[in-house]
Amino acid sequence: MKVKELASLIVAFSLFTSLTVFAQDATVKGEVKKIDEATGKITLNHGPIKNLDMTDQNMTMVFRVQDPAMLKQVKVGDKVQFEAERASTGITITKLQKTK
Repeated sequence: MKVKELASLIVAFSLFTSLTVFAQDATVKGEVKKIDEATGKITLNHGPIKNLDMTDQNMTMVFRVQDPAMLKQVKVGDKVQFEAERASTGITITKLQKTK
């Protein structure tokens, strides 16, 4: 294998590994405390949201959801994993799924 090809493979692997770690850092575990379908909001008790530099241990917050259909997939008391991003309307849940 040529040196340039090997170097390219190393760079590609490093980028992939970095993106995988970032994606894992973006996933947060939580529990549904309240759902407000009328306003498209959900209240979650959750751990740190590292990608938003929110490193407090546990807190309860109200979030907007990017897609109101997400709220139909969960109910109060469900354990969830989610991803959130800062948006012009505030911190918004971009992915939400029920866990065991």
